[in-house]
Amino acid sequence: MKDLDKSFLGHPKVLFSLSMVEVWERFSYYGIRPLLVLFMSLSIFEGGFNMSTQQASSVVGVFAGMIYIFTIPGGYLADNFLGQKRAVLLGSLFIALGHLCIALSYYIKPMFFAGLCFIVIGSGLFKTCISVMVGMLYAKNDIRRDSAFTIFYSGINIGAFFAPLLVGIVLDNYGYHLGFAVGGVAMLIALIIFYFVSMKHYDEFIKYKKLDNFDSCKISNKTICFYMFLTIVIVFIFIALVHFKIINFSIVSLSVNLVSIILLFSTLYFLYLFFFKKLNKDEKKNLILFVILFFAAALFWSIFEQMATTLNLFADKLVDKKIFSYEIPTLFFQSLNPLYIIVFAPLISLLWIKLNKHNLNISSLSKFALGLIGAAIGFYIMYLATSSIVENNAKVSYWYLVISILFLALGELCLSPVGLSIMSKIAPKSIKSQVMGLWFVASSLGNVIAGYIGGKVDTNNVSQLPNLFLYCVYALLFVAFILFVIKRFVKESE
Repeated sequence: MKDLDKSFLGHPKVLFSLSMVEVWERFSYYGIRPLLVLFMSLSIFEGGFNMSTQQASSVVGVFAGMIYIFTIPGGYLADNFLGQKRAVLLGSLFIALGHLCIALSYYIKPMFFAGLCFIVIGSGLFKTCISVMVGMLYAKNDIRRDSAFTIFYSGINIGAFFAPLLVGIVLDNYGYHLGFAVGGVAMLIALIIFYFVSMKHYDEFIKYKKLDNFDSCKISNKTICFYMFLTIVIVFIFIALVHFKIINFSIVSLSVNLVSIILLFSTLYFLYLFFFKKLNKDEKKNLILFVILFFAAALFWSIFEQMATTLNLFADKLVDKKIFSYEIPTLFFQSLNPLYIIVFAPLISLLWIKLNKHNLNISSLSKFALGLIGAAIGFYIMYLATSSIVENNAKVSYWYLVISILFLALGELCLSPVGLSIMSKIAPKSIKSQVMGLWFVASSLGNVIAGYIGGKVDTNNVSQLPNLFLYCVYALLFVAFILFVIKRFVKESE
């Protein structure tokens, strides 16, 4: 039975299939995400929704933001009722159903929004729980744990890299609905691998390790099916009420209100933790630092996640994408970020190690600030690009996007993993899990704001774009400056 625990690169056999599930699930998500804003902006004659860029970008922002928010109730349901394995299975079914609805929207347009709702619900169950399943394979002191998550999370970037390439080719040759269908097929592959391979290997591993009640489901399969059916009915009823204007619903208003709701919830929760949890003086200091980093991260993600909205629209309308006689599909640019991550992640990691060996190590807070500066450089390049368009009244070279996304990716590599590292160090022990959960709320907030900012982009009125990009640069540099200033006061906490 040794092969069950060490047959895959020294890791449990089930890790391979779980990683493949992650590859295909991320493929499905990154396959449809860049299509959304382009598709919804199309005229009805072309098959789209004839939305303004403000409406379309708001939909994308709310969609991505809600995926992160729904991980909170999704995790709760998994911990208390479903168990991780059934939560992932149920989440996969909902995501697959969502893709099916989007494909059927070719015939019934409201199905498009029902599909987005199902993907949000499914991702809320899937996103957290599959990562938890990986962690549950290892004891707390198992030295293979970090390596396992490195293998597992590589699936995110592999899926994110190939999805826009394949979907972009299908889109250019066969249209949007077959482009959406590619993501649906990917999710079906993920579902098949999980149901027929991962679940089998997972159960074998539990039996081999003799882990009783390791991942128990506290309700019957019949009850799960009932609640799944009820959820589907509620979603369809809601979409129908909105479609027939029985409920007045504005996605732009929802986007603005969602930002306010997340900010209010986060502020109240921080105040609760600060005043009503029994934290010592140092822990309260760390909580204040967390609040600062929370809003800094939200700002970063509000800039970074514009790749699916602002930069996507920019690439579609304002970039000369021709290489000789070949025109680069717009979606191909969405593959640049994961490609940069795959290439530069090990180099950045090696750089930190080398600097540390020579006593030139950079503090975590400084790395965080460098991440903001990287994003600022990326958007300053976009400022130069749009200024050139305004001045010359002509499309710009695709190299502007290539270099801009490079700096955004380098910023991500400085901020995202380091942010998790800082949280693990400064989060008070009694509320560590809650603080880590709140950290992901920053991503949700950033996604919603990114959608709102993307809504300000009008490719028919390029003159307003340079200022938009420049304001983002100023905001990033200002917050980076604040982090450098406070660094001296939190050295011991780091």
